[in-house]
Amino acid sequence: MTRINARAGRKEWIALVVLILPLLLVSMDVSVLYFAVPFITKELDPSSAQQLWIFDIYGFVLAGTLITMGSLGDRIGRRKLLIAGSVAFGAASAVAAYASSADMLIVARGVLGVAGATLLPSTAALVRNMFHDEKQRQTAVAIWTAALTGGISLGPVLSGFLLDHFWWGSVFLVNVPFMLLLLTLGPLLVPESKDPKPGPFDLLSSVLLLLAMLPVVYGIKELATNGAEPLSLAAMAVGIAFALMFVLRQRRPEPMLELSMFKHRSYSGPLLVKLIAMFGLTGFTVFTTQYLQSVKDLSPLVAALWILIPSVGVGITAPVSAVLLQKGVHRAFLVSAGFAIGLVGFLVMILVEADSALWLVLTGATLQASGIVVVMTMATEMILGTVPPTKAGAAAATLETSAQLGGSLGIAILGSISAAVYRDEVVQGLPEGTPAGALAPIQDTLGGALVTAAQLPAEIGGKVVETARAAFVDGMHAAAVTGAVLIFLASVVSAITLRKVKVRTLAPDGSHAPLEGEDEPGQQTQPVREPAARYAVPADHTDHGAPYRG
Repeated sequence: MTRINARAGRKEWIALVVLILPLLLVSMDVSVLYFAVPFITKELDPSSAQQLWIFDIYGFVLAGTLITMGSLGDRIGRRKLLIAGSVAFGAASAVAAYASSADMLIVARGVLGVAGATLLPSTAALVRNMFHDEKQRQTAVAIWTAALTGGISLGPVLSGFLLDHFWWGSVFLVNVPFMLLLLTLGPLLVPESKDPKPGPFDLLSSVLLLLAMLPVVYGIKELATNGAEPLSLAAMAVGIAFALMFVLRQRRPEPMLELSMFKHRSYSGPLLVKLIAMFGLTGFTVFTTQYLQSVKDLSPLVAALWILIPSVGVGITAPVSAVLLQKGVHRAFLVSAGFAIGLVGFLVMILVEADSALWLVLTGATLQASGIVVVMTMATEMILGTVPPTKAGAAAATLETSAQLGGSLGIAILGSISAAVYRDEVVQGLPEGTPAGALAPIQDTLGGALVTAAQLPAEIGGKVVETARAAFVDGMHAAAVTGAVLIFLASVVSAITLRKVKVRTLAPDGSHAPLEGEDEPGQQTQPVREPAARYAVPADHTDHGAPYRG
């Protein structure tokens, strides 16, 4: 047995820059369609159901295959999976760009989801395997998190720019040159790593997990759109049933997902923390973008440019949190502080009115994003610090699956609360003389109200717009209050429950990994601050998670 040289060098940091390429593209692909829908509708003439699937299939498949792809990367090699995923992502992007029908675009978006599921856990796992030194890993994770969050904000801006100059397919085709760059630089600069004793790949568990995730995420999204209808409830029930079957399957000797790791708070705690963080951030971002476009009446591109301001806060707080962690500030305090900053952002949003100055809503959005990205950084760092390098792919995929579920729940729950308030308020405030036939679209959404108002007489239409915007803001306030309560509770609970948690590497079976000088796992009783640097690996460790040395 030999000890890993923990410090990463120049090549590892250059490799991190290379890994940011797929990370940005995967995150941008979540939001890049926001402005392209009218162009796609005009060109491909999708039905309402097809249009919904064009939007949702990417997220559905991504959420359903993350853990499977993370586990596969642990087995065949994370760099190998990253390269294969890049080929698939680039090819699917080209097919999507030149899709001649709505069905063809839906299939291409589905393949993009599978390819995205190979890239996200691979990049996180490679970060874990390149940066064994705790302080270096903390900095690398902060950069990784900021890139992931920033990509979602850049998507609409890139989409708006491309649509102003090119055809709608350009929002997909832009992925291809970046993927070609990754295919060129990846094999040269990114080290290979994998689990040296992974066991056989469990195909049945992969199928069960997909059958669990897809109905649950679909049910949540349907719940947000149409309320508690039999279809959405049945879909979630089916998903939960398959999830239970998946859990039972993991009791076998060589599971895809080691369930014993969940009993450690340093592993399960970050999963819950990230779920809540994404619940608040993703669930409320929808209101911010809609407020800028439909209430402040900004053009899509101008609104997207303004929404970049919160990304500046993210770019500052993510590395600052890593520096504070390196200086000895406890993770529990940073998680709690991050939630507290996000809480202030939600409270600011409660003050926003339809006629408020633009700086107020941007201040609230910046505080929300800046605080919650601290939480996300800490959650990712704790997970990657807890698992051994050999299991980093499955662990990173589990964390991102938690994030996907949190975001879906946030959109569903906060969206449902806001919609209920909106419908109640808009009905009460409609002016006399509003045609009965106009009530349904006005009650449905703010967008529907604005389109309908434009077709009414000027005096009535103006009052409908004013009423609908005020009702939307009231609904946004209700969502902000709900988010604030949840974030406040998360801040308090994380400060209490995580304050005694210290990151310590777990062995592949979920027990404590042996430290230097120990004969068997579990003999060390005192928490250790930096176990990753001491984790023993075989002498020939180039392909087993050791830092790349060129």
